[in-house]
Amino acid sequence: MSVLTLRLDGPLQAWGASARFARRTTEPAPTKSGVIGMLAAARGMDRGDDTELARLAALRFAVRIDQPGTRIRDYQIARHQITQVSMPVSERYYLADAVFVAAVEGEDDLLDLLDAALRTPVHAPFLGRRSCPPARPVRLGVHRRADLARALRDEPWQAAPWYRKQHDGRPTVPLTVLREATPGEDGADLLRDQPLSYAAEHRRHALRPVITDTVEVPHPDVQAAATPAVRVPEHDPLAALEESS
Repeated sequence: MSVLTLRLDGPLQAWGASARFARRTTEPAPTKSGVIGMLAAARGMDRGDDTELARLAALRFAVRIDQPGTRIRDYQIARHQITQVSMPVSERYYLADAVFVAAVEGEDDLLDLLDAALRTPVHAPFLGRRSCPPARPVRLGVHRRADLARALRDEPWQAAPWYRKQHDGRPTVPLTVLREATPGEDGADLLRDQPLSYAAEHRRHALRPVITDTVEVPHPDVQAAATPAVRVPEHDPLAALEESS
């Protein structure tokens, strides 16, 4: 087993699990449905290919909240492009200035295909909605012979420098992880974001058990400041030996 990690970082993100009609909400962290959809789009998968989707949906999923961001509301009005009829007024919620590390766990062959797709995606990735492009490349890399917990402990903290400064007092920082529960594990919450079909005529999702954990990751700025500088000699200490020889 290996784990593929992704950096989800952008000015705006929106990850809806129950968003419908004129009120489009967002979850506080990326959903499995949204991330699997991004991977499927990167591979160029057809929306109606439920067989291939089932293969991707079987991957175990987790997300680490590196920078929680701020929930904002956008009030939108629009007119139909052809008829000019006013469309329903809508409220759309977003996460601003958020950064996440998402991870999927599965067989090496499948993760290698997904990793290659992120390098050269068929369809450009977006962070939940097409209006939310990523600020940096999504792909982080593949962790060989690792599980979700280990990969999210090993992956460096991805928060912005201005946010990291708020935690300069300690060498490590605690980060919240929302991971897919293992069979029979107690204490899970249920979220309807297990994708069954992305087909427009019958888009379907099932419930998925989610466990909330915490991981400690190194603070890169504090560790760099604590590393002693290497003293460079003002003269060449071997020069005298070379002259005597």
